Amino acid sequence: MSRSNGEVVSVKIIPNETGNPAGKLADAEVIFESEADPLSGLKLIDFAIWERRNGGRNVTFPARQYSVNGERRSFALLRPATGELSAQEPIRSAIIEVTATYLLSEEGRKALLLAGGNGRAVQEITIHVPANRLHLVTADTNGRAHLKLRPRFQLNAEQRVVKIDSLPTYDVPPTVDELFRDAGRNHQLEHAFLAERSAERRVQRDAEQQRRDEIASAFLADPTQRAMRRPSPTPQRCFLDTPEGRVLFDVRQHHGSARSVPPEAYRRWRTDLRAREEWRQKETAAQLASHAHKKQVIADWVTQYGTPPQRARQAAGVLPMEEVIEAMTDQVFEAGSGFERYAFDGAARLQQRLRELPEYANVVITPNNITIFNTDAVKATDAQWTLVQELQRVFSDATLTLRQHRISWKGDAGAPTLTMYGVIVMRKVGPFDLRREYAAPDA
Repeated sequence: MSRSNGEVVSVKIIPNETGNPAGKLADAEVIFESEADPLSGLKLIDFAIWERRNGGRNVTFPARQYSVNGERRSFALLRPATGELSAQEPIRSAIIEVTATYLLSEEGRKALLLAGGNGRAVQEITIHVPANRLHLVTADTNGRAHLKLRPRFQLNAEQRVVKIDSLPTYDVPPTVDELFRDAGRNHQLEHAFLAERSAERRVQRDAEQQRRDEIASAFLADPTQRAMRRPSPTPQRCFLDTPEGRVLFDVRQHHGSARSVPPEAYRRWRTDLRAREEWRQKETAAQLASHAHKKQVIADWVTQYGTPPQRARQAAGVLPMEEVIEAMTDQVFEAGSGFERYAFDGAARLQQRLRELPEYANVVITPNNITIFNTDAVKATDAQWTLVQELQRVFSDATLTLRQHRISWKGDAGAPTLTMYGVIVMRKVGPFDLRREYAAPDA
């Protein structure tokens, strides 16, 4: 914010960050301060700073556009009261007055005190910037115009331009020419810094584009690859999972083969959805058919072998399928009635075993606090193998498996365990796999 005439007015400069229209550097507003009665609290807008074709700068005043015989003209709204054009120069100068802010070292503060200055570490002075040096000016978010002294740009030991976010420090109060010189050097180094960063970003973008193209080519060439399911792919964008992390593909951002990835990924995703839906429908149909078959087999069995009460409940549709399956199992394994059935009493037997030991004399074990680990036995004793052969002779069409059941107590992981054995006999009757387990001798 530049001030003049005892703070009656101030000027706010607003940089043109869009670059449109071409050549326009900034807008400016003249704000009437509290001492500018009766204009206090008002502002005059539509000042503009332009870059001339010859390299200079020009300040235009608020104007109204009109047309005469098809020719566009403008009528300045802020005009000299006496007709003297020189009356416009002070406001032109105020618009391009800027603040120069810098630091003074202790030596510099002493020198300034000797010269009659304030001796402060942070110095702010208002200077007039010629129109041909407006490129040395920047504006903050509050519209205050500053000489380009911060951030500072300088060369490091590797001759690379580095950015330092601090004000320059002087051992001697600088002159205006010295400030202009430092701002000019800072401006040039800033351009070099931005050029270096731009080149680095361009190299990085090229590397990312090459990597993205390689991933895209591999994806398009391999029909088994799929995009990530979350988020779901669309015809415009998708993500591919790679060893380095997920990679975005967007037809609106990328070029070359990368643009073909989202629509292809979406097509494959939709194809998979349809295939899964078709499989689900077939699986559901198969399950329904299997269930209907089981119901028919049960109905036929109940009609032929069921008790009168079972037939009555079957006719009423309230006979549990599990009850019929258990009855069918008893019938199918009737020939094995001479063999001992496996008893699922592991908790009681483990308690009995542990109470034989003094430290577990009073232990109480229930079915809820035991763990049973079931596996196929890899070894068999003579007695166990004899039982397997006898059962095989009785049930020649059955599948037999010697099983090992290791039972442990959850209350003490270090307590001894109990191992029990059984022979599972499985016979297929229609759609049912009926099984029964017989007790086998311990190892």
